[in-house]
Amino acid sequence: MIMKDLTIATQRTDLIPFSQNEETLFLSLNQDEFIRKYMWDDEIISQQMSKDILAQNESLFTQDRYGIWKIEKRDSKEIIGYVGLWYFFAEKQPQLIYALLEAFTGRGYATEVSQAILDYTFEKLKFNYLIAATDEPHIASQKVAERLGMSFQEKRIENGKPTLFYKITKSK
Repeated sequence: MIMKDLTIATQRTDLIPFSQNEETLFLSLNQDEFIRKYMWDDEIISQQMSKDILAQNESLFTQDRYGIWKIEKRDSKEIIGYVGLWYFFAEKQPQLIYALLEAFTGRGYATEVSQAILDYTFEKLKFNYLIAATDEPHIASQKVAERLGMSFQEKRIENGKPTLFYKITKSK
């Protein structure tokens, strides 16, 4: 069971760890056309994949105190996307990820929730750095990384697509 103390409050949202029994919600977010365009290279994930991700997510939260948090608007209790730390591209530690429903983009939510995860990563998890990867055409995500103080590191071809990597190192 995920501990209540892993909820993170931001100015306008509450970040709440996804639990294993929320596969329908997680699946619906990832089947959203806007989210899946960049998060899933426009592929529709299966219910089984959603279930498997949330099982792994619960395990990560239990063992390592990180994973994927759903983003809940505090004023309406509406779920507008997710944010967190997840393993991609055989990196040594998890990377920053976020996904927002299109209606909530361009309002500062991505930067707000990503900053909260960045702070959590350095203050609570004691990571020395954090990486974020984005598809090259996803200019908005590149701008979020830059607003967070991340620096462009490299461009690689991942899964046949140009992917940009950004990094921030913990201040001493």
